[in-house]
Amino acid sequence: MEVIGKTLDALTPVIRPIAHNLPEPVHKLGEVMLDDASCYQTLLRDVDFVSRPECVSLGVSKGLSWGIVGLSSVVKVPQILKLVSSGSSQGLSLVSYILETVGYLVSTAYAFRSNFPFSSFGETILISIQNVILTGLICFYSGKGSVGMLLVGVMIGVFYQLVQSEGAVSYSNLVYLQGLTVPLSMLSKVPQIYSNYQRKSTGQLSMFTVVNYLLGSLARVFTTLQEVDDVLILASFVLATVLNAVLFLQVLAYWKVKTA
Repeated sequence: MEVIGKTLDALTPVIRPIAHNLPEPVHKLGEVMLDDASCYQTLLRDVDFVSRPECVSLGVSKGLSWGIVGLSSVVKVPQILKLVSSGSSQGLSLVSYILETVGYLVSTAYAFRSNFPFSSFGETILISIQNVILTGLICFYSGKGSVGMLLVGVMIGVFYQLVQSEGAVSYSNLVYLQGLTVPLSMLSKVPQIYSNYQRKSTGQLSMFTVVNYLLGSLARVFTTLQEVDDVLILASFVLATVLNAVLFLQVLAYWKVKTA
């Protein structure tokens, strides 16, 4: 962080005039997004990147966090478009998507009820929405449209119960469920990894989605260490990084293999 701070400090003469001329509403929004008015004052109003290295760390972490949240809003769109354009769900594991979505829904509810900053978990709800769409499409293109509708309905109902503070699931039970998302994360990726290995092809799996998953999980390990003191969340992101790396290597290995 000290190296980053010194680099930014060298750019201070360029940054300071821009920062000082920002409209006040922009500064207010920045304070909310950084979630620390004192650090915002130091970094953006005073344009000081050296005196408080902890603020530089927070700034980098928040920048990554909001970047992940923003990118997650479209991370699976290429996968959805590829699926629709091909009219085939070949190479995509329905079990993987169901397990992954359930894990994300549990993590979203856990983070929400734990009052974590939205920047630290916002992508989970956005990816969950896209996963629900993908689950429905995989079922549709597999000739199981009614099953897809049922699965989507069940997922929405389960999430509603999980996120309610006075719902059917107590917070202590939700903590237990969050612990289960660690092995669930492994189970959600293993069927896809195994399917790729058996077929020696990644089918309709999107390179864009896989790469962004890998980069996102790597960044989340860093932001979790900076923003959220929670071993369960950290463990899930570390495991996700390992599994996403395996998927990435498979995409590279089977890049030129044509699907049947």
